[in-house]
Amino acid sequence: MRIVLLLLLFLVINGCKESEKDTKPAAQKEAIVYEYGFKLNDFKVINDTVRSGENFSEILDRNHVDYPKVLEIARKIKDTFNVRKIKSGTAYTILASKDSSEQAKVFIYKHSKVRYTVVDFKDSVITAYRGRKPVKTVLESASGVISSSLYETMEAAGLNLYLAFEMSDIYAWTIDFFRLQKDDKFKILYEQLYLNDTVPVGIGDIKAVYFEHAGKPFYAFRYLADSSLNMPDYFDDKANNLRRQFLRAPVKFSRISSRYNLKRRIAYYGNKIRPHKGTDYAARVGTPIVSTANGRVIESRYKGGNGHYVKIRHNSTYSTQYLHMSKRAVKKGDYVKQGAVIGYVGMTGNTSGPHVCYRFWKNGRQVDPLKTALPAAKPMKKEIRPNYLQFIEPLQKALDSIPLIPTENNTNKPTKQTI
Repeated sequence: MRIVLLLLLFLVINGCKESEKDTKPAAQKEAIVYEYGFKLNDFKVINDTVRSGENFSEILDRNHVDYPKVLEIARKIKDTFNVRKIKSGTAYTILASKDSSEQAKVFIYKHSKVRYTVVDFKDSVITAYRGRKPVKTVLESASGVISSSLYETMEAAGLNLYLAFEMSDIYAWTIDFFRLQKDDKFKILYEQLYLNDTVPVGIGDIKAVYFEHAGKPFYAFRYLADSSLNMPDYFDDKANNLRRQFLRAPVKFSRISSRYNLKRRIAYYGNKIRPHKGTDYAARVGTPIVSTANGRVIESRYKGGNGHYVKIRHNSTYSTQYLHMSKRAVKKGDYVKQGAVIGYVGMTGNTSGPHVCYRFWKNGRQVDPLKTALPAAKPMKKEIRPNYLQFIEPLQKALDSIPLIPTENNTNKPTKQTI
């Protein structure tokens, strides 16, 4: 009897243990992660930042790659990635082996939140290639009421200031952004780019803008009128091109510090008349200077009071000149397109502060570009207009529906809708 009881007790205890085993949660499987074209689970992942004064060789040496191997890598990838140009403060990722050596096998240099270069040396064949993370495009709208300037209004609203720069370009020959009035209004539809659905990584195209200046409405819609050129332009609600053959200014969003004035008197020279045949745009040293129209560089040099300067012939009628540069970016004979960077703002030559002196010739005579009737860009073809008006109809309705209700700082936060 005792033996039977002991046997039953043994069976009960065993059954309980089995039951406990059954109720224990199964071990969770490791989540598989793919990024940059690699299964990260197969590596030890090291995220770091290029330190001040650090070079490519030092980074790989710290991650157990011998110097001869580093030289071989640098030589084989030089046409894709120049290892000498890595910058301090730039993020990178090392994929290293999971064994005791923890030797680097892949180097990923992150140019931005979106763009990166992969250097793969885990096998005998060394490769390098560029990549981009997938970006989501969201159509967003924003609006505001001007209290002082467009720049300050957008900054107070937390908007990307690139929008202000682009709007000043779109309306360059329609609205003088240096003379905006209080209570001028704007509405804008633009593409916001997101990484992982939440991280903003830049602005895409500006689709449509409404600007109310001095009580008058001005619409602008982005449209490809000539598919052969593949260059979209901005047109108003009547299909008129907003652009001119020339940009209004050679630098973005700067202020005019001195206008074209043939009767200017200067105290330094005994209050004598010293004509100023240029328009000065004040900007920080290093600000890019752009060509205001397509043309050929006919002068690029340093000369006396002009300092570093560039002169461009646009056609048989018009030429422009850009003075006091810190550095020139083009040479004589180069062909440049409208908006191309030709140099950078500086203080070379006779100047008391950083600016670019913009000079404008018409038929061989210097004139004031702000008071000269300049030719418009190529107009939209009549046969295209019906398609254009149909295209802008929903955009105009979307603009008109954006509310303009001032907040404390006189601006509205952006509203969003997915494309």
